[in-house]
Amino acid sequence: MKASDLLVKCLEEENIEYIFGVPGEENADFMMSLEKSTKIRFILTRHEQGAAFMAEVYGRLTGNPAGALGTLGPGATNLITGVADSNMDRAPMLVLTGQGSTNRLHKESHQIMDVVSMFKPVTKWATSIMNPDTIPEIVRKAVRLARTEKPGAVHIELPEDIAAEDTDAQPLIPRRFRRAVPDDKIVDQGFQMLQEAKRPVIIAGNGCIRRRASKQLRQLCEKTGIGVISTFMAKGCVDMDADYCLYTVGLGTKDRVNSAIDDADLVITLGFDMVEYDPALWNAAKNKRVLHADFLPAEIDQHYHPETEMIGDLAHTLWMLNERLEKHGAPVYDLETQRKIRAFMAEDFAEHKDDVTKGIIRPQKALWDARQLMGPDDILLSDVGAHKMWIARHYQCHEPNT
Repeated sequence: MKASDLLVKCLEEENIEYIFGVPGEENADFMMSLEKSTKIRFILTRHEQGAAFMAEVYGRLTGNPAGALGTLGPGATNLITGVADSNMDRAPMLVLTGQGSTNRLHKESHQIMDVVSMFKPVTKWATSIMNPDTIPEIVRKAVRLARTEKPGAVHIELPEDIAAEDTDAQPLIPRRFRRAVPDDKIVDQGFQMLQEAKRPVIIAGNGCIRRRASKQLRQLCEKTGIGVISTFMAKGCVDMDADYCLYTVGLGTKDRVNSAIDDADLVITLGFDMVEYDPALWNAAKNKRVLHADFLPAEIDQHYHPETEMIGDLAHTLWMLNERLEKHGAPVYDLETQRKIRAFMAEDFAEHKDDVTKGIIRPQKALWDARQLMGPDDILLSDVGAHKMWIARHYQCHEPNT
């Protein structure tokens, strides 16, 4: 079969459902192969940047990567902002670009540029197909990397002459693997820290919006009552109506929620990336006991130096803690400060709910009304800017990824 046909078949085998993008001359063979697919839907976009952001949001909401397609040169450069955002925000994405024939890549030629090198800093992996027989391995590796925690973007380039070549290769059948889990001894250490604490608090990061992790986190909080402070990216990991929800943190200036961290004798970070809320803002004195649980080890930082790190599948780590709580019972904590903070925050949110909606209205009122109108699974999308801070603080969520 033709190499471009094989590429499409491999994508079908990986359960890729959508490809967003803009066709061009150098990916024409791929587009003709894609047109024959009954499993993959191509969405034509007006601009490649839109395609990248559409693929990113699809990946973030479903956990399954979508394709973002561009041709060589300017088509590829137009993709890069959305690709970088996807990679930094932990959303799986498959970036597909065309390229000129391999017999002109070594010299100055129309729209020829080193696209793979350009994408390497903003993807988990970037490569070019130089032999059609390697397509099954490349696609299998790319999709696996995109989905593996922490998820992100991967890039595959297909030169136009390679796309038209024949190959006898066949797609590889995907075989899923179980993520590694932390050692029992390490989880015992983490559980010991929970038992020793009097005023623990949880900072939940983006890793907590995976459905399984969110479920186990809610069970842990139901058992212990420990308050959960979400980063902007972790909203909805616990229900905004739960007594242990302490809403969000991440504003540049100090908010009421920060008092819960100041009061805590143990900060439990779950699925937390430092970029979500700089530890220098909540551990300036570098004296907080920190228990880190995530898919990856902690980033090195003088203000973020965890005493214990439980590394592995986050949902399983939380399940292991829940099993220990079931066996030994939950400690009795002093969480009065957290309860007061939740009440203060709730008062802030409701302060202007009864304002008359006439003429100029306050952001608090607009967001209160929006929250009342939106259902638990409805999605609100915020651009960045000053208004983002209003939404970050005043628009809370019931479910992950909403």
